[in-house]
Amino acid sequence: MSSSDSRQRHALVTGASGDLGSAIARRLAKAGCHVWVHASSQPARAESVVASIRADGGSADAVVFDVTDAVTVQQELARLLEQHTIDILVNNAGVHDDAAFPGMTAAQWQRVLQVNLDGFFHVTQPLTMPMVRQRWGRIINISSVAALAGNRGQVNYAAAKGGLQAATRALSLELASRNITVNAVAPGIIAGSMTEGVFDDKLIKDMVPAKRAGKPEEVAELVAFLASDAAGYITGQTISINGGLYA
Repeated sequence: MSSSDSRQRHALVTGASGDLGSAIARRLAKAGCHVWVHASSQPARAESVVASIRADGGSADAVVFDVTDAVTVQQELARLLEQHTIDILVNNAGVHDDAAFPGMTAAQWQRVLQVNLDGFFHVTQPLTMPMVRQRWGRIINISSVAALAGNRGQVNYAAAKGGLQAATRALSLELASRNITVNAVAPGIIAGSMTEGVFDDKLIKDMVPAKRAGKPEEVAELVAFLASDAAGYITGQTISINGGLYA
């Protein structure tokens, strides 16, 4: 990942203790970034990702906070910003709590929006002005195919991710003149613990034109490109990576 001033760039990947987030963290470290590997409730998994990055010759540290807790997020980000501007932010932290809408509780609705949408605000807002001051930044929001096509039982999740995509577009307009890009990535069915036991091989082959689930590493490659200098003219976009599903 080239840089106009040759200094090492710093990246924060939220939700980086899971399959997708850890793949993104490893790929950005491979590109030469120092990566802050975030976890909310599983610090040991974040430390494990950090250890694997360091074992491969990369640079990383763990950071732990609940993205829904505005005060704690402000405190932790202030601590990170004392050390270095966060040049690249990947908003990957997210949850789903599925239920048919007539039976969905207010708690299910609120929790999913709090993590996926409020969490985006709590983390992103404090990091934008430092990016503006240095006139360079990359913000990449992990959305979902559910926001584009809908999904039964996921009205809350689709609403949260759809809101995230709208916020991506609006924020990109505010920051484009400062050489800061804001994009969303919308994965389809990606192999990992989130989809294990939900989609069997036959169902995937029936649903996905590519006849397979995606790999976390494939999503990570797209994120790494969007985080690079080469993607400087791409902003305000939602890019699907889904093997042709709902294309």
